[in-house]
Amino acid sequence: MPFDARSLLSLALRVARSVSSSAPTRTDTPGSGGRRRGTRATTPSPSGTARARTTAPRRTASGGVVFEYSPSADGRPDPGEIVWTWVPYEDDPHQGKDRPVLLVGREGSQLLGLMLTSRDRNNARERDDRYVDIGTGSWDTRGRPSEVKVDRLLRLDPAAIRREGAVLPRDRFDDVVTRVPAHLLD
Repeated sequence: MPFDARSLLSLALRVARSVSSSAPTRTDTPGSGGRRRGTRATTPSPSGTARARTTAPRRTASGGVVFEYSPSADGRPDPGEIVWTWVPYEDDPHQGKDRPVLLVGREGSQLLGLMLTSRDRNNARERDDRYVDIGTGSWDTRGRPSEVKVDRLLRLDPAAIRREGAVLPRDRFDDVVTRVPAHLLD
């Protein structure tokens, strides 16, 4: 039986409707951000098809800090994504530079991030526990291996984030989050 373009399009639309109607629904109540922690939701992938993702709280503290992994291809910055934003220098907060940051969670309306560096601090000659190797990814156009600095938690206004760079794989994200010192969560 031959298929023409119209038949294939009709079939694709029926499949997409079937998938979206059988998927668990999102909670789009005001203030919920469209999702609940620990629930499954569907998000459009770049190809336009739906893909499932899980948001699960990682660590929480009394101060309202929540670490979570919830990347979404929606054009907005989400925990689990590496984004580009201006980061002030530690020794002079009036100066800084644009750099990649791994978003690791939320605190109220702010996003929480950890800065990346391509400077190798964990190698055969030296070891610095404040840095976690995460390898290479599309956030670095030159393909250099990166490390995440885990002892400086940045609180970021989502509007100050310039662009999304990449999604960090879940296993690497979990490795980074478990190394964040507890005193930064208070």
